[in-house]
Amino acid sequence: MILGIEWNVSSQLIDGWNTPNLYGLLFVTGLVLGFYVIKRMFKSEGIPEEWLDKLLIYMVVATIVGARLGHVFFYDWSHYKNHLDEIVKVWEGGLASHGGAIAIVIALYIYSKVVSKKSIWWVLDRIVVPVALTGCFIRLGNLVNHEIIGQPTDLPWGFKFMRESVDNMVMIDGRPQHVYRYRHPAQIYEAIGYLASFFILFKIYWKTKIKEKRGFIFGAFLVLIFGWRFIVEFVKVGQADRDADLLINTGQWLSLPFVIGGIIIMILAWSKKLNPKEEPKQPEQ
Repeated sequence: MILGIEWNVSSQLIDGWNTPNLYGLLFVTGLVLGFYVIKRMFKSEGIPEEWLDKLLIYMVVATIVGARLGHVFFYDWSHYKNHLDEIVKVWEGGLASHGGAIAIVIALYIYSKVVSKKSIWWVLDRIVVPVALTGCFIRLGNLVNHEIIGQPTDLPWGFKFMRESVDNMVMIDGRPQHVYRYRHPAQIYEAIGYLASFFILFKIYWKTKIKEKRGFIFGAFLVLIFGWRFIVEFVKVGQADRDADLLINTGQWLSLPFVIGGIIIMILAWSKKLNPKEEPKQPEQ
């Protein structure tokens, strides 16, 4: 028997206003909490605060721009190519973690050359810890936006997304009508996985010496986040029109290179092949 939830939560904080909204609030909450996590990490290593200020700018810009362009080009270019003005409407939802990941790596490479003067692996190993936490809040934002929903299910924790836009037209009394179905709360599945990844990476950083193996934490992040993403995609509604005809969907195809890359990076990091021969000393306070 279905014991699911009829999810009718609105993202609007003010009736009739699309912005500000709950999605944006959750997104910003994730960024703020992530900032305090990385601030604590930097403070423990005696890193100057101005490095952190600049890192925040690099990260916020890369996350928003990369994730948005990833969604536009990877999932829905057929729509946006005819509505270019909608690309900037980030507040309406539509962010792709794969695009965000690519943009963050590029931004941090520039940051490592311009600001820290340290190995990019040093930067990546630290930043991915709060990024995993931020990812959890972004998925909760998708939940209140009734997007990135799961396939129909008869499991007792199914959600009936009352504001979803997936086409479920059936004939009733000779007329096509939209019928809402109980579905996997895929956003919650992903949020739980990202939160668990955060705690794992956080513990590795604070409780072990593995962080001395440059790149290992970053590689573990890729395997944990995108490995979990690959699994959850099996119960998600494909985000691209072509997904209905694919054995594994677009999200899974995009996740595979990250998982494989993460495994390779972890192997190289464990053998310390990614450790720079010389690295600048910490700046004096």
